[in-house]
Amino acid sequence: MFDPKAEAMSPDERAALQQHRLQGLIDRLLAADGVQGRRLREAGVERGADVALADLPRLPRTTKQDLWDAYPFGMVTVPRDQIAAVHGSSGTRGRPTLVSYTRADLDLWAAMCARALACAGAGPGSLVHNAYGYGLFTGGIGIHQGAVALGAAVVPMSGGMTERQIRMIADLRPDILTCTPAYALRLGEAAAEVGADLSSLRAGVFGAEPWSEEMRTAIEAVLPVKALDIYGLSEVIGPGVAAECLEQNGLHVNEDHFIVETIDPQTGEPCAEGQPGELVFTTPTKQALPLLRYRTGDIASLTGGPCGCGRTLVRMSKVTGRVDDMLVIRGVNVYPSEVERVLLASGLVGPHYQLVVDRREPGTRLIVACEPHAGEAASAELARLLRAEIGLTAEVRALPAGAVPRVEIGKAVRVVTWDSGEPPIPGLDRPLTAT
Repeated sequence: MFDPKAEAMSPDERAALQQHRLQGLIDRLLAADGVQGRRLREAGVERGADVALADLPRLPRTTKQDLWDAYPFGMVTVPRDQIAAVHGSSGTRGRPTLVSYTRADLDLWAAMCARALACAGAGPGSLVHNAYGYGLFTGGIGIHQGAVALGAAVVPMSGGMTERQIRMIADLRPDILTCTPAYALRLGEAAAEVGADLSSLRAGVFGAEPWSEEMRTAIEAVLPVKALDIYGLSEVIGPGVAAECLEQNGLHVNEDHFIVETIDPQTGEPCAEGQPGELVFTTPTKQALPLLRYRTGDIASLTGGPCGCGRTLVRMSKVTGRVDDMLVIRGVNVYPSEVERVLLASGLVGPHYQLVVDRREPGTRLIVACEPHAGEAASAELARLLRAEIGLTAEVRALPAGAVPRVEIGKAVRVVTWDSGEPPIPGLDRPLTAT
């Protein structure tokens, strides 16, 4: 562990620490008199000392819309001369969501990413090949500064240039790989094509997009790693909010700095342990942009109890989807990750796929574009499995190997919408043929 005292703290000690830090956060928000402070006063909260940890579910929540409405610095609670960095989301759903950091925030972020790398077995003397993108996106720089804080060496490759990535792994012999899960697949397949030796790798820390257990199996089939999940989002701090250890039984949430809840997305009521719900985070130790009960939109479940690794932090499941990513196809509600699970568990299809929501005519239909091992015969069986396991009627299109777009930079685009014009993937309008 990077910080055994914090990561293996007793539940009672951690709860006391959380309550103390929550009360301090409330006092800071009230003093700042921003949107969060005003909402607290409207809820009858006048000072932090009056709030217990058990009172958290009754406190007001914060949303991405609040950040957009206050763009770019309206929710910052420190003087502008204390801002040391600005990061943010990619803006794939509109304008970027910008987040400010003080120097202390950057130190905290580095420590959280160091914890994540230690979960993967990294330590001083490790070499981390970092293929997350650098820039406004938090992935690359977050992992980079985490590796430095841990005492490891880091290779700042960023994304793309796959041939060079493989050469560097083969030559430098890193033990840790960090990138998106989709790019991990691409690296493994590209290495196999040229016969590159990637045997030095022991673990991979893959995040920035939801991925399934079946995707883990696919990654571990093409790379000599234990594939581990990492979770974070710019608004909360970036990667390092939670990370999976080598036990691979859930992501450890760093609860001393991120108080986590799950709520019913519709009612806002708390979810029971083990029940999937929307993740909500409170950031009691952040300085520049502290958030009270921030609704992430991500769906996961929480499980308590110690892990075999010795950590006592609550564990969250893999993210199964986003509230706003749910597809409604002919009356069936489904997350893309559920389709991925069925496809990859079947053994009939390669790990690359794309879901096409066809809205050109009344009655939305779903086309599952994939690369089956047996062409049309596999397509029919995959369509049957989707109906049987998740109740989804979809058209499964068999495409030749390599036809589904591979990700080189950034996050994989798993869902595209077809409103008019040319199909998003060449060949979707042609008759089905065996591949």
